Amino acid sequence: MYSGLLVTHSYLRYFILIMLIIVIVMSLIGLVNKKPYTKTHDKTGLFLFICTHIQLLLGIILYIVSYTSGGRVQFNSETMKNAALRYFAVEHGLTMLIAVVFITLARTGAKKLAVDQAKHRRLFIFNLIALIIIIGTVYGLGGGYNTY
Repeated sequence: MYSGLLVTHSYLRYFILIMLIIVIVMSLIGLVNKKPYTKTHDKTGLFLFICTHIQLLLGIILYIVSYTSGGRVQFNSETMKNAALRYFAVEHGLTMLIAVVFITLARTGAKKLAVDQAKHRRLFIFNLIALIIIIGTVYGLGGGYNTY
């Protein structure tokens, strides 16, 4: 069960990164060219929203399963001293949760706005922040510990 969840969680991240880039590019094009906010924009944002929340759920399950099975998440005196253990016990989960919050705020905030340019701006800024957090965490802070 653990290895299946880990592989699914690992491959879903690439799909989310691609979707995140698509949403950012679409919102940037809409913002720069003053295009209307269409159903396509709404559907791609919704799809990104759903995928990131599924990824969050898988991550929480992995966190619990990893802790109970003695995997990568450990809570002992060595956790904060060891960069790899600290990454999986604290850094990865916390920063990914922050990224999911930004993606959620982008989606829910854009839905409430009436002006199309404001929707594009909201989606662009918040999703770009989420992308920077994700790339910085997975490929920067992780230092190669996250290779599955």
